[in-house]
Amino acid sequence: MAQVLEFKLPDLGEGLTEAEIVRWLVEVGDVVAIDQPVVEVETAKAMVEVPCPYGGVVTARFGEEGTELPVGSPLLTVAVGAPASDVGTETEGSGNVLVGYGTGAPPARRRRVRRMAADVVTSVADAPAPAPAAGTGGRDDGPVPVISPLVRRLARENGLELRELTGSGRDGLILRADVEQALRAAAAQEATAQEATLLPPATVPDPKATLPESQAAPATPTDGVTRTPLRGIRGAVADKLSRSRREIPDATCWVDADATELMRARAAMNAAGGPKISVLALLARICTAALARFPELNSSVDMDAREIVRFDRVHLGFAAQTERGLVVPVVRDAHTRDAEALSAEFARLTEAARTGALTPGDLTGGTFTLNNYGVFGVDGSTPIINHPEAAMLGVGRIVPKPWVHEGELAVRQVVQLSLTFDHRVCDGGTAGGFLRYVADCVEQPAVLLRNL
Repeated sequence: MAQVLEFKLPDLGEGLTEAEIVRWLVEVGDVVAIDQPVVEVETAKAMVEVPCPYGGVVTARFGEEGTELPVGSPLLTVAVGAPASDVGTETEGSGNVLVGYGTGAPPARRRRVRRMAADVVTSVADAPAPAPAAGTGGRDDGPVPVISPLVRRLARENGLELRELTGSGRDGLILRADVEQALRAAAAQEATAQEATLLPPATVPDPKATLPESQAAPATPTDGVTRTPLRGIRGAVADKLSRSRREIPDATCWVDADATELMRARAAMNAAGGPKISVLALLARICTAALARFPELNSSVDMDAREIVRFDRVHLGFAAQTERGLVVPVVRDAHTRDAEALSAEFARLTEAARTGALTPGDLTGGTFTLNNYGVFGVDGSTPIINHPEAAMLGVGRIVPKPWVHEGELAVRQVVQLSLTFDHRVCDGGTAGGFLRYVADCVEQPAVLLRNL
């Protein structure tokens, strides 16, 4: 007989207690293999696809798209088929929690599970019939061949049913170009339909003009008001920033610096060939050197123990603005990386942030944050510290400005640097010394050679 197993929302790590269902990847009645992704969820840290540890037939789903579920709540149930002696394979799950976590089942075992699952379709009498997906005309094509979360989001935000598309990628994989082409075709079709039915402007009645003033609907306090739930990443950011303001007595100091020599050094590095070095990578290299001289700022405060916790390793966070909100990916052991390695890691994490592919581990564990708000075209800011860290370096735009250089007025590339710090971990002298050292390295990159 078939055994129905319940798969619960797993602990996604990093202290997360709930997740929002973004999109179901399977329907009731679908056959799933061990470790096949069954649902896409969004946590306060990232968007991930959750794989099912069982192979069989989906008999029930719990939770509609857009609802939040606490960790440990049922996600779905799976009928895993007859006993192992009858089908020649095992029925236990893989034990994996997320794609890429834990040990995966070997390919041979997965093929056996698929055959077993096919037998379950005809042997489980109480398995519900497959529910036709919206817009598919009753078709049941199994999992949609899409890998990229960005492609799924693009289709979802535009109301496009992915099951109706034929992918142009390998093995029918649906690519972003396929979605964009379908959206363009739909837009053209809608425009044609509107042109055929549109009335001349003179014949369109004005509902306001036909009502006497005495009968017009009075304005209410809610007119023009839009409410957006604080959940997911936006909610997590709100909670963290509020906690930072409540708990951390922060202070900010700032200084203007002549970045002309830094920009020349970068140009020389990139002219030598090889991977390009980013400005952010050079600033990160300066930060790690400054933290080696002023380690008080690479710390956090444990108020329960009334202790300052200082870290020997620098896990450098950097602020990244995405369509889903502000995130702070973390470069692990940034103090051990050179400018080229830092550039590559910043590029990797930025792309992952843009596509929604960051993992919870990519977004936690930072000890210091670098915030380059100059990309928004502004000079200065007093950022809120990324709790529970103790400091954040802010960098404004680098622009030509009048500057006294070697006793004469000249046009130089000038940047404003600001340091917001937790006044419990150090006083102004330490914070000022850190910021002055950073400015000196920006103005004279050769200063970094002293730490090599």
